[in-house]
Amino acid sequence: MIALNNIGFEFGGRYLYRNANWHIKPNQRIGLIGMNGTGKSTLLRVINGEFQLSEGSISKPRDLTIGFLNQDQLSFDTSESIINVAMMAFSRELEVEKEIEKVLVELETDHSEEVLHRLSDLQHEFDVLDGYNILHKCEKVLEGLGFTTEQLKQPYRKFSGGWRMRVILARLLLQKPNLLMLDEPTNHLDLPTIEWLENYLQSYEGTVIVVSHDKEFLSKMTDTTVEISMGKITVYSGNYAYYLESKEERMDMQQRKFDNQQQFIKEQEKFINRFKAKASKATAAQSRVKMLDKLDRIEAPEDDNREINIQFHMSTTSGKVVAELNDVSKKFPDIEIVKNASGVIHRGDKIALIGANGKGKSTLLRMIAGVEPHDGEIKIGYNVINAFYAQHQLESLNTNNEVLEELQQNSGGRNDTELRTILGCFLFAGDDVFKKIKVLSGGEKARVALAKTLLLEANFMSLDEPTNHLDMRSINILIQALQQYTGTFIVVSHDRFFISEIANKIWWIEDKQLKEYPGTYAEYEHWKKKQDELKLAQQNNSSKKTSAPEKKAEKKVEAPKVSSNKKQKVQQQFEKTEQEIEVLKNAIQKSEDDFAANQNSMNKEDFASFQNNYTSLKNNLVVLEKEYETLFNEIMELE
Repeated sequence: MIALNNIGFEFGGRYLYRNANWHIKPNQRIGLIGMNGTGKSTLLRVINGEFQLSEGSISKPRDLTIGFLNQDQLSFDTSESIINVAMMAFSRELEVEKEIEKVLVELETDHSEEVLHRLSDLQHEFDVLDGYNILHKCEKVLEGLGFTTEQLKQPYRKFSGGWRMRVILARLLLQKPNLLMLDEPTNHLDLPTIEWLENYLQSYEGTVIVVSHDKEFLSKMTDTTVEISMGKITVYSGNYAYYLESKEERMDMQQRKFDNQQQFIKEQEKFINRFKAKASKATAAQSRVKMLDKLDRIEAPEDDNREINIQFHMSTTSGKVVAELNDVSKKFPDIEIVKNASGVIHRGDKIALIGANGKGKSTLLRMIAGVEPHDGEIKIGYNVINAFYAQHQLESLNTNNEVLEELQQNSGGRNDTELRTILGCFLFAGDDVFKKIKVLSGGEKARVALAKTLLLEANFMSLDEPTNHLDMRSINILIQALQQYTGTFIVVSHDRFFISEIANKIWWIEDKQLKEYPGTYAEYEHWKKKQDELKLAQQNNSSKKTSAPEKKAEKKVEAPKVSSNKKQKVQQQFEKTEQEIEVLKNAIQKSEDDFAANQNSMNKEDFASFQNNYTSLKNNLVVLEKEYETLFNEIMELE
């Protein structure tokens, strides 16, 4: 479908990729992965035609339609409702619908055959485009992405960036392009919505390319993994889980090649240094120098899963009970978060607070951290030292500081060597520690803020969406850091792989109460599946137990909405109209047959008479069909 041949892209004086090849096939589900800065988003923009290649070529069919979700689309603004923004996906359908409305108005004064034919053609096209179902399609996708029915009519500009991105995503999904490219689609989604999107994309009729750091999402919805690393594009014929297995083998092979070449270079340099001063060997030595200059150097493999060792300094150990929530309540003007909720955090708990957006997870976390007012009591335990991490901490970094300077303010008595070791764990190596905060990317700032939080001598941490802005390598580092942490923490996250690696207890908010499952996320998922199956079985049993006489009795008690006489009258009129339509259609067919048989022998008066009669029949049919539709809708309302 798309072929990228020997491509190169130069940016800022360096090549993101060079002599790279990639053939994209129809109906693939592709996960595009790589560390931050390797050029994943850039490659999508190259395919979309926004950026031009420095080298090589890209070929794609002329009729290829591309849909591209990226963060730039947040600049879109309109006063239209959510549902109307989503309906923009059906531009041709809406155009045809407007044309039909215009022709119907025109038909009130002009009954010519030309107008009738135009109406018939437009109605046929609208039917072929499935135009009568576009509203239903929009509602289904928007509700799948987490919007309530009431929200669909609210203005688009009323919503925050994350919710706006969901609307843009809905519009793209409804457009159904041949190639759908999604750059970090799960960033603004909660767990239920991510699962809905997984299922939707698995059955999508077209090719999908997804850039994501959500390993679970990639493993479930992709069948091909494409990695950008060291300027090359490598294709793995499997999902993310398969990629991890295959990459380990490739890295072993790459490491052996690298080691062998390094040994060869060492031997050549040893020969050169030994004989370059001897006249008899000078020519041979110089020849080997030229050979080394021309040598295509093999790079050492980059390990995304390298082990780190961060020593957490805790000045004191907390009491057995870290925090206790007693009859806690919190509400805003438009929503009540919790009401008389209770819960206990014990020393050593690693809690993942999960659930859909809008349930109040971040609000509850702020309440526990002591930065959000509430009703009821949240009692912090003995010797508890709390550290709180949230996205706003990225803005609280001093942008004029260098990375090392920023950590020195939270050094906890560590010297610069220790701080540089910790920064190395968070991927700030060498001179990177002297970069100004203001030049860092969002992911780099998040790593600095996390490093600062982990440096605090806290025995209890509250972390709100710590994996946002992080690439896979950084998430792996954070996982290892939290696994080594001996204190207590509660974390809000929608990253299933992340919480399955770090949590030993699951919390969620349901019916304004705080619920708890005392186990890992994998155990919680298994338990929840069993609970859902049990609930469904109970509902089925309950419906079976309702006897037929009881159902009849219920119907008798209900007051009839309309009289039976009215319903019968409408039904009779409906059947009569149906018969009249059938008679008219037969008359039109007979008129067309007569015209076909006698058109050659018709004079001017006969042709005029035929045309007047034919136009009258067609006009009557249009009127009757509208009446038929009105009666049908009335019957549906009376049922």
